Amino acid sequence: MNKGAARKASRMKIVPGGSDARLFTLEVAIIDGPITEKFAKKNKVLSRTIQIRGNQTLEDLHHAIFDAFDREDEHMYEFQIGGKGPMDPKARRYVLPMAMEEPIPDPEKPAGDVTRTTIGSLGLKMDDPFGYWFDFGDDWWHQIDLVAIEDAAPGGKFPRVTKRVGESPPQYIDWDEEE
Repeated sequence: MNKGAARKASRMKIVPGGSDARLFTLEVAIIDGPITEKFAKKNKVLSRTIQIRGNQTLEDLHHAIFDAFDREDEHMYEFQIGGKGPMDPKARRYVLPMAMEEPIPDPEKPAGDVTRTTIGSLGLKMDDPFGYWFDFGDDWWHQIDLVAIEDAAPGGKFPRVTKRVGESPPQYIDWDEEE
């Protein structure tokens, strides 16, 4: 097994007792972030279609998105479920474990921990977009749309990318190259 495959396999988490064998197909689109005009003109749509089992976690989904967009450096992230889509303050927030233990009381207490929350436990419905916010400094915003739910996942490794639209934007802009 090569290093990349070993790294991916070691981070996949299936929550003990999680028996949800459904397969969720999600379309993940970048809707805002540090993208240059030049890049945006060449890539009108930046999306990835990802399949993930219901017994896999939001952390697994994060890693799939991270790899699908060819990112290099890990940063803080959260998922926002419910509300009217990404950036809705009324959405339920699912965060990293350390954000669950913030010393300052958060008036909008997170709904859960990404390492323990399975995709199947979220109550996702067709046509209900949700958000993924990556890198709280550069602010990469993604909208995730549920495309399909199947009763059972076929054999093979999940999560997996089934479609790519647009090039992966560089995680960091080299402003000298853009001038």
